[in-house]
Amino acid sequence: MIKVFQSKIYVAILLLLAVFVAGVFGYRFISLYSWVDAFYMTVITITTVGFGEVAPLDDLDKLFTSILILSSIFILAYAISVITEYMLSKNNIGNLREKRMHKIIDSMKDHVIVCGYGRNGKQAVEKLIAYNKPFVIIEKDHDVVDKYTEGELFVEGNASDDEVLREAGVSRASTLICALPSDADNLFIVLTARQMNPNLRIISRATEETSYKKLKLAGADNVILPEKIGGDHMASLVVVPDLVEFLDNLSVSGEKDSINVEQIPYDKICLQGQKQAIKDLDIRKKTGCSVIGYKSPTGEYIVNPEASMILEKDSKLILIGRPTQIKSLKQLYNV
Repeated sequence: MIKVFQSKIYVAILLLLAVFVAGVFGYRFISLYSWVDAFYMTVITITTVGFGEVAPLDDLDKLFTSILILSSIFILAYAISVITEYMLSKNNIGNLREKRMHKIIDSMKDHVIVCGYGRNGKQAVEKLIAYNKPFVIIEKDHDVVDKYTEGELFVEGNASDDEVLREAGVSRASTLICALPSDADNLFIVLTARQMNPNLRIISRATEETSYKKLKLAGADNVILPEKIGGDHMASLVVVPDLVEFLDNLSVSGEKDSINVEQIPYDKICLQGQKQAIKDLDIRKKTGCSVIGYKSPTGEYIVNPEASMILEKDSKLILIGRPTQIKSLKQLYNV
């Protein structure tokens, strides 16, 4: 709709220029005025200010002036109406869009809040979209919000502000991702968010290794160092290139037909709440997937767990398989 209004404005501007040019050339060649006088007569005629003519007008001059006045009145009225309509409509559309967005956010629960929509923020959002995870983005750059607000849920403002976090539903959220480039900003957001929601899982990026401990002490559950990860990855390609390339080809998100690794929580596996051993589940036979990891209720990870291991409540199994096998796994356990 805004584009329609913009096209109308362009038409109105072209019409105004056309009638102005016609007036200048008309007075120059019909009334034989100088260019300055022709410009002056066109201005006072179009604006209808009522100043006197440069020279007495003959019948042809009067006819031309009358046509110019009528044309300019209609074109000016059209231009003013289009511009006014555009401004009012843009404000209304923006207000309605903002109200609709806040209404959706207010109804969300267990969603993810992404602070900052830069490079890391966009990557995080892409993964969340791939897994159909509900999320809200906090971004203080108005141009970024205005550019992407059609497709995503945005809260415009500084994520370190209590009110902005409250608008994003921090008290109802399950996870908060701090993806700002400044470690100081991320640290302040972690402190604020942890105070507002003690049960919130907080993941933060860090630029400097010295910020790692500070963010953990502030309340971050996980701290990611993108530069360190990138350097380690490149070095690993030198030492064990085939292994790294194999791991790179494993997909944990993205299109449904490309996922190779999946995690299943205890309550999805043991529906009756009864503890079972991994071998009793017989997941390999049912789906083709293999158990490669186990996360205990205390957060301890066990790689390649024994088949006799008993699953505890609040634990998780990590499995690997081909995309078709992962699909069968998800269908079996309704993940």
